[in-house]
Amino acid sequence: MEQPQQQQIRISIDEQTALGRYVNFAHIIHSPSEFILDLGLIMPGQPDVKVINRSIMTPLHAKQLLEALAANVAIFEQKFGEIRLEPHAFDTPNEPSN
Repeated sequence: MEQPQQQQIRISIDEQTALGRYVNFAHIIHSPSEFILDLGLIMPGQPDVKVINRSIMTPLHAKQLLEALAANVAIFEQKFGEIRLEPHAFDTPNEPSN
């Protein structure tokens, strides 16, 4: 029995999006049906975060993103060494919602 060929995906991106935006803050909230990922920029000494991108995805896609990030971090660390976390890297005043 022949295996169906996997369809190749072509990714397109406009020039403005291709430039990218630097982010140093992520906030994740979720409900039973979706995950919301806000990416933003926080400046040292400033309490306000400028959200640059909000992505909304299903729980399945959130888990696939988690696995893809984990695989890519592992590849990065093999090439360049361990990424060390600062002791308080995840201290935030707000906890994710359930």
